[in-house]
Amino acid sequence: MAKKQFKSESKRLLDLMINSIYTHKEIFLRELISNASDAIDKLCFISLTDDKVGLNREDFKINITVDKENRVMKIEDNGIGMDKEDLDKNLGTIASSGSYRFKQENEQADDVDIIGQFGVGFYSAFMVSDKVEVYTKKYGADTGYKWTSSGADGYTIKEADKDSAGTIVTLHIKEDAENENYSEFLEQYRISELVKKYSDYIRYPIIMDMTHSKVKEGTENDEKPEYESVTEPETLNSMIPIWQRPKKDVSDEEYEKFYHDKFMAFDKPAKIITTSVEGVVTYKALLYIPSKTPFDFYTKEYKKGLQLYSSGVLIMENCEELLPEHFRFVKGVVDSQDFSLNISREVLQHDHQLKTVAKTLEKKIKNELTSMLKKDRETYENFFGEFGRGLKYGIVSDYGMHKDALKDLLMFYSSNSENLTTLSEYIDRMPEEQKYIYFATGESVAAISKLPQAEVVLSKGYELLYCTQDIDEFTLQTLAEYNGKQFKSVDSDDLGIESEQTEDNAEENTEALKFVRDTLGDKVSEVIASKKLVSHPVCMTAKGGISFEMEKYFSAVQPEAGMKAQRCLELNMNHSAVKTMVDLIGKDDEKAKKYAEIFYNQALLIAGLPIENPSEYADLVSSIM
Repeated sequence: MAKKQFKSESKRLLDLMINSIYTHKEIFLRELISNASDAIDKLCFISLTDDKVGLNREDFKINITVDKENRVMKIEDNGIGMDKEDLDKNLGTIASSGSYRFKQENEQADDVDIIGQFGVGFYSAFMVSDKVEVYTKKYGADTGYKWTSSGADGYTIKEADKDSAGTIVTLHIKEDAENENYSEFLEQYRISELVKKYSDYIRYPIIMDMTHSKVKEGTENDEKPEYESVTEPETLNSMIPIWQRPKKDVSDEEYEKFYHDKFMAFDKPAKIITTSVEGVVTYKALLYIPSKTPFDFYTKEYKKGLQLYSSGVLIMENCEELLPEHFRFVKGVVDSQDFSLNISREVLQHDHQLKTVAKTLEKKIKNELTSMLKKDRETYENFFGEFGRGLKYGIVSDYGMHKDALKDLLMFYSSNSENLTTLSEYIDRMPEEQKYIYFATGESVAAISKLPQAEVVLSKGYELLYCTQDIDEFTLQTLAEYNGKQFKSVDSDDLGIESEQTEDNAEENTEALKFVRDTLGDKVSEVIASKKLVSHPVCMTAKGGISFEMEKYFSAVQPEAGMKAQRCLELNMNHSAVKTMVDLIGKDDEKAKKYAEIFYNQALLIAGLPIENPSEYADLVSSIM
């Protein structure tokens, strides 16, 4: 029989498909199963109006068989099949899609899930096979055919015996080569794994004979029962995706099992979100908000994104474009027939479709978190403890583009509550005369509450937000204000309440302040009489745009940048220790200088900054005791 040549500049195009279009060889099984499903869809559609088909919905199936010894895999369906003309059109012309033509020719077939739009999926079989045979018989035809090809050199078609309509694709799996393991595709466990991964939600059963061990009959009660190998047909796919089932028909246990199995998670999800959207892009989604941070969440190894399906077939394992960075913790799936897939069905051609879905999902997630905050406070506080840092980074990132969407989800510890509080709750508790939302930064709540510069705010009865994470100050600076109230650090020169504090006595202490400034030199940028200290003698505040917490952050992540805050030493001129130093000036300047150095180092310690020479500081304290 004469060999026919492919009709589309075959060798170069086929080589491109096999070697470039598909990124993973394992995709071949997904493509062949999808083609089988498409063929069954067509015959199932015809059966709705043609009683001669003789098959009910539950009669359709896909069978996979493997002959390891002869390195053969078969994928068989009882779908519509092909005649000689179909074989020439569909398999002889690369990138010709019978599925696409079928949908065009049948206007009523809109609800038929046909994803083989490009006609190239079949050729992925040559990635793992050195020879492919297709035995097929079209529904209503009298004759069956066998199509055979070893690749780009062409194909043959001849008549063949086949009892019923349908198609059998026979793959002769390549021998293993250097760095290429083809034998894995002859292993039962590997085939089962790939079906679960890519084709679990094909709507027809995918059946394969699976071998397993069981107790030999008659030895069940023996101390050492005998085992035997048993081969039985097993359905590999679950067929109906959990997200396609009505929510009322799915138990919480089933949703949680899916979460644990699909995403290798061990926690109980804090929130399960189901959504079905019809519009520019029609899709269904099943999302999970975890209750615990994955072990690799803050590492480069963590992969964000949702699983993307097209008509139940897995297209992408982690579609990053579906989630904004601040909601990267969300796990789940999105399924739609409307995505415009590229030729390999591995990525999308039009990102505007993804953007439409992503925008809707972001709004949905935000609304669900807001609802959790209002209706299930304990669960939300636990969630925020795990993922709140990510929400704060979301406010800072992209030049604050997302701050309005995220600000109401933020929580902080404060001086008025043992539990976390929202910014809205803080505002509601503010006295009428309070001008600002006050905050202080530090390593812990305990450390912040004892800051000297926080004393005047607390003494007025004003609430103080405790910022204990390195991102907190960046977050509040990006927000700038909330509901018309500006954020004010306790390190600020103007707290808005100085007029009612200790009277500014800088003028009468000008010489003393200059003495301390000269003593400390370039260690400080300024020495001032404090307006905020009440019972403490000294504190250190930052001048300019960099705070001490920012300095610590940059020292940790970019030490080479050498970014430091300008240090301003504030002295409480009414404190007895400071008065002692002032009295020594002009009488015992050397001792007065020791006081100045001690005050400087004390201020560094209080601010959580390292002192330059701890041993020297200890000796200095000892010398004046």
